[in-house]
Amino acid sequence: MIDLYFWPTPNGWKVSIALEEFGLDYDTHLIDIGAGAQFEPEFLQISPNNRMPAIVDPSGPDGAPISIFESGAILQYLARKTGRYGGSSERERVAVEQWLMWQMGGVGPMAGQTHHFLKYAPQMGHDIPYAKDRYKNETARLYGVLDRQLAHHEFVAGDYSIADMAIWPWASLWEGQQQTLDDKPNLARWLDTVGSREAVQRGRALHADKRNTKPDPDAQKKLFGKKD
Repeated sequence: MIDLYFWPTPNGWKVSIALEEFGLDYDTHLIDIGAGAQFEPEFLQISPNNRMPAIVDPSGPDGAPISIFESGAILQYLARKTGRYGGSSERERVAVEQWLMWQMGGVGPMAGQTHHFLKYAPQMGHDIPYAKDRYKNETARLYGVLDRQLAHHEFVAGDYSIADMAIWPWASLWEGQQQTLDDKPNLARWLDTVGSREAVQRGRALHADKRNTKPDPDAQKKLFGKKD
């Protein structure tokens, strides 16, 4: 039984979706990032960068427990553990891994900053038009890259893979990022296809009631401010 340390955000969904897709049993431990649970000493032993998601697999390599932080590393580990969704040849693995890294270094950070400057920063008294435009436009550029890739592939790296599991949670929030799909028909098709998978729906629904609560200045300070 894998221990999942989780909060219902796009980064958290990557791993909850993956665990559902791989059919692995897991226990969920909520890390309330608005309450500062990510800074608790016990969690920092698992995730020293004070970020969720993280997992602990009691049946890790050689049968010994292993803890893993960083969603991309978790996805790669689970793909190796199960022999699924990571590519069955070296060429396929490279295709999956390059698009996984594209998400980790591009879509996640850029879409995350887009959310921050469009939604959270104004609530905290920081309305910065340059930052809004900068990150919104870069997110649009990345979605254009994705749309062109999907014009020639049903899924991002060919077959359905951990790359799709990593990208979909962020891309599914395109409306909140003030994006459009009118000029991205392949992305729209892919979003529907991946979103219709039962495992994706289960992973996305995990503790969904904890998401999108009313703005809380104290919670925002813990999320975005300097830790005391």
